[in-house]
Amino acid sequence: MSVAGDAFALLRGDVQADRVVPRTGQAARLSVLTSAAMAFLAVFAMALSMASGRLADRWSSALAQSSTIRISAPAAELEAQTWAVLTVLEQTPGIDSARAITEEEQRALLTPWFGPELPVEDLPVPRLIEIVETPEGYDADGLRQRLAAEAPGAVLDDHTRWRRPLVEAAGRLRLLGWISLGLIAVATGAMVTLAAQAALSANEQVIRVLRLVGARDAYIARAFVRRFTLRTLTGAAAGTAAGMVGIALLPRADAAASFLTGLGYSGLAWLWPLMIPPLAALVAFAATRIAAFRTLRALQ
Repeated sequence: MSVAGDAFALLRGDVQADRVVPRTGQAARLSVLTSAAMAFLAVFAMALSMASGRLADRWSSALAQSSTIRISAPAAELEAQTWAVLTVLEQTPGIDSARAITEEEQRALLTPWFGPELPVEDLPVPRLIEIVETPEGYDADGLRQRLAAEAPGAVLDDHTRWRRPLVEAAGRLRLLGWISLGLIAVATGAMVTLAAQAALSANEQVIRVLRLVGARDAYIARAFVRRFTLRTLTGAAAGTAAGMVGIALLPRADAAASFLTGLGYSGLAWLWPLMIPPLAALVAFAATRIAAFRTLRALQ
């Protein structure tokens, strides 16, 4: 029977053929538990991949239109150079706004490392100027040349060296999540194949009797394919439900500024995990069909 015929028989069902496969046993428990565990892991792997994609987009957009100028100069020249830099920035096309960061903001930035009692005003901390770009951006090389002429102590940091590694890391983490999904699918297929082969071998005598009364290999294989596909679908549905509950119980992204708190789904993204059970069933269908015909040929 063709693959399309097996798929139609899977949906229609065959009570007589279903009796060929035992309803209980180690192979049945193995296929259900394996599919449930793999689906549970797949939910988290998919969430990891999506969270990594959101993180890469957020980092890229947050850093792409912001820059910082660091002014290191003697105290007597610091204010003059600050005003000179702000004047240059006002005249630079592509810059939406620029402002000098206050001592209170600098103290807040340094508090996680040095504590709240840090005397910022007594330390040679560089003056920082925050730049917000327009969507078109500005000419970084031209701005550096103007700053070198107007304020020798000013250094432009357009965050390129910070943005690229962060975005690349998030992108690779997203790729790792999709690779994990692929490995989970392969492992599911392998375990279902082993379970189907064990069930076929355990029913060797039943298969021989069925052949004696005229049953074709396609009829026998269809029974195993249907039973193991439905077992995998049931286990994967249970594992997916458990994984979605686990994801829903994680802290939300607004609870703490952490990457793991953003590990989850939002809006229509919750529909993506619902694809895991039918995909697991499709993997089981293909793996069991191949294993069934291969084993039946070996039992000739």
